[in-house]
Parts: sequence; C-alpha cells; structure tokens
Amino acid sequence: MRDETLSILLVDDDIELCAMMREILRPHHLELDSAHDGATGLAAARNGKFDLAILDIMLPVMDGFQVLRELRQDSELPVIMLTSRTASLDRIAGLELGADDYIPKPFEPRELSARIRTILRRAHKQSTARGEIIEVPPIRIDTAQRRVWRASDEIELTSVEFDILDVLMRSAGHIVSRADLTHKLYGRQPSGFDRSIEVHICHLRKKLEIGLREIWAQYPASCHQHGDG
Repeated sequence: MRDETLSILLVDDDIELCAMMREILRPHHLELDSAHDGATGLAAARNGKFDLAILDIMLPVMDGFQVLRELRQDSELPVIMLTSRTASLDRIAGLELGADDYIPKPFEPRELSARIRTILRRAHKQSTARGEIIEVPPIRIDTAQRRVWRASDEIELTSVEFDILDVLMRSAGHIVSRADLTHKLYGRQPSGFDRSIEVHICHLRKKLEIGLREIWAQYPASCHQHGDG
C-alpha cells in the first residue's frame, strides 16, 4: 500500500485548512478532496469514491456526530474524527458512534498520514484474511463475515470493537495489555490522553452483556482504568 495513491475525504469548514492539507498530504500518496458542511460531506462519503473520511466535529448544516451517525447506518467507510485535544467527551462520543480513530487539533501531518495508512492496512487485511470460527462459549465469531453471536443471539459490533474482541478471544487466558491492543489496532503506543481502547472495551462489555471470565480476565474490569492492565 506504500506507493498506492489513496482517495481521502476531508469534511471541514475551514477552507484554507483543506487546501493546505491537500498540498501537505499529496507527497504521501494521499489525494484529498473536501466538503465544507456536514450534509455535503455525508453525501460525498456515501458515494463509494473514497478510501477513508476525516471528519471534523464542528460543521455547519449537520455536525460531525450526526454525519457519522447517519453514515454508519449504511456504510463501513473508515472514519477519523478531528477533535480538540481537551475535548475528551467528543473523542468518546465519536468512538461510540463508530469512528475508527481520532486525532486532536492541531495535528502533525505525518502522524495523520501514518494513522490513515494503519487503518487502511487493517481494513485491507480484514478483506483478504481467510475466515475461521473462533468460540469462547457463549461467544462465537466468524472472522470472514465479521459476525458475532452470544449463544444464539447475533450482536452488532463496530469494526474496531470486532477487532478488539478478535484479539481478546484469540488470547483467551493470557494477558493482553492496553499498550498491546493499541499497537495491534493502531500501530502506535497509547498516549496519556488516548482513551480509545477503554471506550471500546466498555462498549463490548455492554453489548455482550456477560462477564466472560476467559476474555475479560486479561483486561482491567473497570472501564475507567488508566493503567496498561
């Protein structure tokens, strides 16, 4: 994927920022198109043209949360949310709605480029991986179709939630730290303010509605744990 030019949608009402990012990302083989309000961005994200969308929260017409909520009804397009560094609730809300990752403003273009490629490498690996059934009763996952069941009930998970559950089920009975999960999913070490793994773990617990000892024993029971588990 290193030399492949990827098509990126940036939804941000800062026109100068969009123009600057277009020039900055082009040498990284990232071709950027932009939309400047939420409704236009949602329509563009749904047209199948883009490999990934970068979505600001504060947008005219329709805010970023509403765009993501609508998009996730019919699309698994990878999404990175742009957030304020201090707006932890915004970051959590974006993850709850199905964002794949977030990056705080202001950001380093090389970091954004690296995060884009990490997410797309993971998506490519998912699409080409040979499927198998993994079971830690009463949970069963189909890695080819990316489907999850608790006993006979099918559970809807976001893409990132599925990936975390896959890692934990494959490692049942062994410790998987917060740092390990962050590296496996995002290809980086967790920062002090990065709460993405904790948020996804909380959502998995709620959706599965059961304390699976073999899975959860390897990760802190508290959704607000700050350590590496």
